[in-house]
Amino acid sequence: MSDLKIVALDTLLTGAQMRAAEHDAMRSGGISGMTLMEAAGRAVVAAVFAQWPDLADSPRRAAVLCGPGNNGGDGFVIARLLGDWGWQVDVALLGTAEALPADARAQHDRWAAISAVVRLEGFVSPDADLVVDALWGIGLTRPLPDVAKRALGLDREASGSARRPRIVAVDIPSGICADSGRAVGGVAVRADLTVAFHCAKPGHVLAQGPAHCGALVVADIGLRGAADGVAVIGPPARRVIDKADAAGHGLHKYDHGHAVILSGPMGRSGAARLAARAALRIGAGLVTVAAPGSAMLENACHLTAIMLARCDGAAALTEMLGRDARLSALCLGPGLGLGEGTRDLVATALMASGRAVVLDADALSSFADDPGALFALTHAQTVLTPHGGEFARLFPDLAARMTGPVETGPAYSRIDAARDAAARAGCVVILKGPDSVIAAPDGRLAVHAAIGDRAVPWLATAGAGDVLAGMITGLMARGRDAWQASTAAVWLHVEAARLIGPGLIAEDLPDALPRVLRDGGC
Repeated sequence: MSDLKIVALDTLLTGAQMRAAEHDAMRSGGISGMTLMEAAGRAVVAAVFAQWPDLADSPRRAAVLCGPGNNGGDGFVIARLLGDWGWQVDVALLGTAEALPADARAQHDRWAAISAVVRLEGFVSPDADLVVDALWGIGLTRPLPDVAKRALGLDREASGSARRPRIVAVDIPSGICADSGRAVGGVAVRADLTVAFHCAKPGHVLAQGPAHCGALVVADIGLRGAADGVAVIGPPARRVIDKADAAGHGLHKYDHGHAVILSGPMGRSGAARLAARAALRIGAGLVTVAAPGSAMLENACHLTAIMLARCDGAAALTEMLGRDARLSALCLGPGLGLGEGTRDLVATALMASGRAVVLDADALSSFADDPGALFALTHAQTVLTPHGGEFARLFPDLAARMTGPVETGPAYSRIDAARDAAARAGCVVILKGPDSVIAAPDGRLAVHAAIGDRAVPWLATAGAGDVLAGMITGLMARGRDAWQASTAAVWLHVEAARLIGPGLIAEDLPDALPRVLRDGGC
């Protein structure tokens, strides 16, 4: 078996974009459909043996379930290759051979000359060591039929059957929408390994996709180009992070901006301090917590390198901003409180000419009854950082489309929702989660996929979002634009959590940043 060539997880292509890439390659004469199927089948078998070396050591039994399209053609190749390896292979087809596309039919006939192909209807999966799900791949647009559920053993899973074979999905688990990661009809295969081709699809990293894909391998099958895809966020460029350039410019604290974090009242000021510490650690030259009188003593007891200023409401903030033009970025929301006072502070911050503004938590939820009032104030250097609940308060119609039942595909995705939200709000929106999506009003999109070795479930802890807001604010104080600051901060936030590991609390994150900035691959 040839070596597996793995593609970096750096671009996401929708199902339509992937089909277009295949079509363009075949139309240009550079590659044939049969060649692509052979490459895909070889990649799956190589990935199976790499994931489970014990399966390569001695022949086993496999059940290969082939669908009515080209994904089924890949399945026939896999069956033949496993048979050549000495495996006992049972192959079942959904539909008829006559209805298969030409290339898939050719692969069917090649296998049929070796061994039988049975109908999926009535097929009872043998006591297999490996099940190959080659039913639909990226082409699924409707719920799984009952015959497929039975063949895939989904009914046995529901009944709690003790024995479960290892399952490898070809391109994406059947039932998962390739564009959204949502289960069409609410039911999908839960694979142990998924082998995708050329580029990952949004469904591999969004919503339910990661939980159903298991380990994800993206294999090179000889296609080129992915210019139209959505970027997967990687380490930020050094120029975004470094304080001094090659000529030595940027050596004074005032060269790196002055971030202001608005604090809530006494008893609610901790979130602002978390954000402030993150802003300072990420490199802002100066950071001030602007607190109401009730929280001055509480904040003073905890702050040293971070400065403290009294700010009792919108009028005081206006005076503060007017007094010092060097105050370059503001963060509002963490622990700030809900209501009219917060709305007034947000309006004052957004109308302060030239200032970058990050809005999180209470600053977002305070506009739940009138999101349009917020969107009328935002500008290009505004960043909104909602988690799912806050997103639903600001964009209830988009949230409903993103989370409601899915009966047909392609389904509305978190990428779609973030893109539409950014266009409506007129600013950068970060839809937070393990599958964070960053969208700009000009159409730019990026995804950070905290899956595989970047999975950080321990980041789901109180205050982690406040730290992220502070990191973005600190980078914007230093002159980074909303897009640069958001994409860099999201990656660095997860990298800090990876460094700390289980047991993380939010206070740990800012203090992990020096090592991340030094050694984190930036």
